[in-house]
Amino acid sequence: MTSIHQAGTFRLGSRRMTRLGYGAMQLAGPGVFGPPRDHDAALAVLREAVASGVDHIDTSDFYGPHVTNQLIREALAPYPANLTLVTKVGARRDGTGAWLPAFSREELTRAVHDNLRHLGLEVLEVVNLRIMFDVHGPAEGSIEAPLTVLAELQRQGLVRHIGLSNVTPAQVAEGRRLCDIACVQNHYNLAHRGDDALIDDLARAGIPYVPFFPLGGFSPLQSSALSEVAGRLGATPMQVALAWLLRRSPNILLIPGTSSVAHLRENLAAASLVLPDGTVAVLDRIAAEGATA
Repeated sequence: MTSIHQAGTFRLGSRRMTRLGYGAMQLAGPGVFGPPRDHDAALAVLREAVASGVDHIDTSDFYGPHVTNQLIREALAPYPANLTLVTKVGARRDGTGAWLPAFSREELTRAVHDNLRHLGLEVLEVVNLRIMFDVHGPAEGSIEAPLTVLAELQRQGLVRHIGLSNVTPAQVAEGRRLCDIACVQNHYNLAHRGDDALIDDLARAGIPYVPFFPLGGFSPLQSSALSEVAGRLGATPMQVALAWLLRRSPNILLIPGTSSVAHLRENLAAASLVLPDGTVAVLDRIAAEGATA
């Protein structure tokens, strides 16, 4: 058994996948805009991920835009049969790289077709509807209109499974009334634990939860407790944060991103990191003690 498989598996849609995957966002240029600094290095990261056993890659055509999907196709097509590509729609980029909502029927339809074309696929296995009522985080509001459009594209055979991203628990409940929801992807980590109850609810329903920004993303988590635990275990803070997430709930699927093969290998090694109970208790206190993410 290779180290990545020690993370276990969980079902997303019609596929059972390893719980430690890869997020492709960082393969684009600075600010997730434009081409990568090193095109060949980006291809190498993708190929190393798959060679290491990753069977879940998270992407979107608004990364770049178009950049990460084109890199994925160049590096990996024809795709391994067990590889699941999960993409997102609901946002777009303007000429300055700003993130803007794209919820209209025309925008969502075009986004699905753009993802199909740039990835070189006839059907998208999983499409997450990214809710953009507030660019900084989830905000309440009905998601019925855009989700109905995506469900229509699903009935046309262009999308196999639908997920939600950047959503509130109320929006998850609304979405589940409208169609089958295959996964939920939100901001969650050691210090940012607003979705604790949602994760447990989804686990009872057998629905994966996919946290992004495991160390805080654009504003990295600063925690002396995390650094001290990592030092005692001979691990990196990112490895500890990922191992904590794997232990937090069996329905959590991870998609840590990096543009470095070395960092990719470090992240995947978190699958074999065992956290002693006392260490978990220390890590659990980080959110309560006010570490910022």
